[in-house]
Amino acid sequence: MAQPQYDLLHAADLRHALAVLGDIADASSSADDFARAGVQLLSRLVPGELVTLSRCDLHTSRRTVVGTPAGAVGSAERAAFDRYFDSHPLVRHHSVERGACAHRISDSLTRSAFLKTGLYNDYYRRLGLAYAIALPIRMDGRELVSFVLNRSGRDFADRELATLDVIRRPLQRLFDQLDSMPSPAPVGHAVVQAGKGPLSRREADVLRWVAAGKTDHETALLLGLSPRTVHKHLQHAYAKLGVENRTAAVMRLLGARDPLADVR
Repeated sequence: MAQPQYDLLHAADLRHALAVLGDIADASSSADDFARAGVQLLSRLVPGELVTLSRCDLHTSRRTVVGTPAGAVGSAERAAFDRYFDSHPLVRHHSVERGACAHRISDSLTRSAFLKTGLYNDYYRRLGLAYAIALPIRMDGRELVSFVLNRSGRDFADRELATLDVIRRPLQRLFDQLDSMPSPAPVGHAVVQAGKGPLSRREADVLRWVAAGKTDHETALLLGLSPRTVHKHLQHAYAKLGVENRTAAVMRLLGARDPLADVR
């Protein structure tokens, strides 16, 4: 069983991995955002022709999938994948064997053995794909959630496996935070359009949690950011809204007049 060889990674690999991780975190204010950002951005780190986030209830076998490019997998291919789900080498490795790290199909099966399987002939071959690697972000015995990168021309190298796995734990923590947090109140249209420019999605997300009474530190944990980054987003939001503090910003968020506006 192949284990990530982190000693293959150079400083540039780690910087690139951290940059992609940061981009995913910055684009994610919910578990759904996380899924969409992950499938779009992970191929910047390790090239993949089809990238998916698969979320499966292991008790009911109900599965939801977000993928890019959209529409690449048709209904016949999805049905074929579902037929072989329980015997899929990546699923078995992470849900049955409880492997914790990134894993390739070729780590479980030889190339010749894989080409003889119904999974390959009914699913991968029909999509023009031949190699896959899964990066698990939840394996708790009830649910398996994994990013899966697929491609056709060559298998994923040991260095690519290590590059993906180096951000596995931060991705797991971020996903757990996003998946467990309640949905914040929506931002009013007037706030988004107010001041010197529209709020970015991240600035609006920070203000939502501030309006809910969260501290900078709590907001940072909820959004997978650092407290310093939260403070920076707040300062940018204040400038755009034409206010000087969080109380005034929250009142704008709620569509109300600043109660201190008439105080002299």
